[in-house]
Amino acid sequence: MTERDIEESLPDKEKNLSEWYSMVLEKAEIVDIRYGVKGFIVYMPYGMEIMKNIIRLFESELEKTGHRPVLFPVVIPESNLRKEEEHVKGFAGQVFWITHAGYSKLEEKLALRPTSETAMYPIYSLWIKSYKDLPLKAYQTVAVYRYETKATRPLLRGREFLWIEAHNVFRSREEAYKQTLEDADIFKRVSYEKLGIPFIHVKREEFDKFPGAEDTFAFDTLMPDGRVLQIGTTHYLGTKFSKVFDIKFHDVDGKYRYGHQTCYGIGLSRILASLIMIHGDSYGMVLPFDIAPLQIIIIPIPKTGYDLNKIFEYCDDIQRELIDKGYKVKVDKSEKTPGEKYYYYDMRGIPIRIEVGPFEVDNRRVTLFRRDLRMRVTIPREDLFNKIERLRVDITENLRRKAEDKIKNTIKYVSNLDELKKYSEEGFSIFKVHFCGNEECAERIKNETGGFEVRGSGVSEDGFNGECIMCGKETSKIVYLAKAY
Repeated sequence: MTERDIEESLPDKEKNLSEWYSMVLEKAEIVDIRYGVKGFIVYMPYGMEIMKNIIRLFESELEKTGHRPVLFPVVIPESNLRKEEEHVKGFAGQVFWITHAGYSKLEEKLALRPTSETAMYPIYSLWIKSYKDLPLKAYQTVAVYRYETKATRPLLRGREFLWIEAHNVFRSREEAYKQTLEDADIFKRVSYEKLGIPFIHVKREEFDKFPGAEDTFAFDTLMPDGRVLQIGTTHYLGTKFSKVFDIKFHDVDGKYRYGHQTCYGIGLSRILASLIMIHGDSYGMVLPFDIAPLQIIIIPIPKTGYDLNKIFEYCDDIQRELIDKGYKVKVDKSEKTPGEKYYYYDMRGIPIRIEVGPFEVDNRRVTLFRRDLRMRVTIPREDLFNKIERLRVDITENLRRKAEDKIKNTIKYVSNLDELKKYSEEGFSIFKVHFCGNEECAERIKNETGGFEVRGSGVSEDGFNGECIMCGKETSKIVYLAKAY
């Protein structure tokens, strides 16, 4: 199998992202879509190994900031779900209901968890009695279920998806709001720094908030087709839920007060999809070093007339050395040709390949291939560890830099719809515009621009006076517009 055969085995990602993505999911063995129930997928071993590594990164950061793991039941009594009117209205059309157990009809319907506020908060009211019980910071890593009526798409939009949700309670509004900033920092440390996925941090508009929230903040990333994907959110809930579920505490002054709450959703399935689509190329996936289930693959290169066992022994020595250093390493001694092996591991995004043939053995050398840049270099064996340590950092930095440049270069401020249409034809796909905050204007913008949605105003970004791009009303509010998944 030649390099050209490999390159042509996938569609052009820039021209046909949908087909490219579907083929990578299949060929790299990430998920299997043949489960037989629409919107439900099977995570295959390799896909689940990547997912578990992503989960570990987020869980580690959550626990560093005082969050503790919990696990609540997947079923929620209908009476709980309906307690917060605004909340249930937001999810009413998406709930999976359990009405029977065996041959018996249940006295009360049970909802499969669409999100866990109404599952967790009745218990929180039992756990919290005094200000000494606060803050309460807990998270769970679970699957949630929503009857998605739009077209489903593996990892991007499904009826069962994985996420991490953190639900916190504080004494004051100030403490709770501080938590939403900490949530953003956690997201930056993992999504941006470890996974190389840049994002726009926005505050959603009043008409686009999480059902029941006082304020919603979201993390949108840019996909290769110019659309944005929401990969996480954090919400300040105020005391709306604590009043409904009686989450109150005895304060230092002897008075009872309701807790101020936040909830934080980390979209694991969508983050995996973003990772694949943003970093991938015409050879398949490209994985950041720290989340790759296999970080280094060693490929023996046989030569007629040369003792293959000498090559194998050299490969085994390298493997032992690198495993001792803490790396995830494998030697592929199968009978496949080197080209077939290159194809297999390139498709799966293995960050580093070590090629070992007679030249390397006889000269105590190793040939390194870095997956992100598709570059080879031959170095002395004694330099191997230091080189890999440098690549470990450089590969992720390179992926992050490329993705960040892409998102920065596609953002454009425009003052009217004609400019928006002009620059969208030139390749810009995210726009900053003045916006009055009116939902009717947002709907008109979407209808008159072919689907550009108001995503929200940039957190910590300063505005300046201008006219709403739709109605002309003077405003200092500047929002992002983009087409979204």
